[in-house]
Amino acid sequence: MKAHSAAIVLAAGAGTRMSSDLPKPLHPVGGRAMVLRVLDTLADADAGPVVVVVGHEADHVRDAVRTAAPRLDRLVFADQPYQLGTGDAACVGLDALGELPGTSDVLVLPGDTPLLRAETLAQLVAVRRRDGAAASLLTACLDDPTGYGRIVRSDGEIAIVEQRDASPEQSQIDEINAGVYCFDIARLRRVLPQLRCANAAAEYYLTDAIGLLGSDSQRISTVTTADAAEAMGVNDAAQLAACEVALAARG
Repeated sequence: MKAHSAAIVLAAGAGTRMSSDLPKPLHPVGGRAMVLRVLDTLADADAGPVVVVVGHEADHVRDAVRTAAPRLDRLVFADQPYQLGTGDAACVGLDALGELPGTSDVLVLPGDTPLLRAETLAQLVAVRRRDGAAASLLTACLDDPTGYGRIVRSDGEIAIVEQRDASPEQSQIDEINAGVYCFDIARLRRVLPQLRCANAAAEYYLTDAIGLLGSDSQRISTVTTADAAEAMGVNDAAQLAACEVALAARG
């Protein structure tokens, strides 16, 4: 991956289900804060510039990142004052990136996916470029997909349906969205203003950008990781513990 692949790390959420005063992105896995592990992976993938979108306990998260993150010269912070969803956070991140002549790709990923590998991010970028796709997204097949958005495939098209919005039939799908994307940056800029918050959470879903791009006959590509641990996000203490176990199993 070349350095002209920019990145946006979504690290603004409160993480209320963690039942902790510590901001969710700063919970450690293997002794290192989750958001720092994500930034380590981006540095290994040679991505940059990297925007870290902060919101809840923003000063605390900024201080932790400035103290221990790699490649500080490539980092930019952006404030999301109201947590209105991943789509809104992506807008904030894109605004902070500004104009980037010569940059064709932007990775968008959560700050709570600590087990991602740099090779996987490089593959997302390579597949998007190879296919000339509007976006590529990371998926995984899980024995228990509860809580994750489902990948709904129909007639060659791809849609992402969040758990809370899924029908009983869609809830049975075991292929999930990891929340890790590579977008054609120009096409992402065009589609984000079209997002609407007509969903159960009253939030702007970045996943809806995939649906809008697909409905406009633009290609969406997928990369399915063989290591489902890469798709593990953390929303509560049990998932944090599961990430610890998965990291230890890697040796």
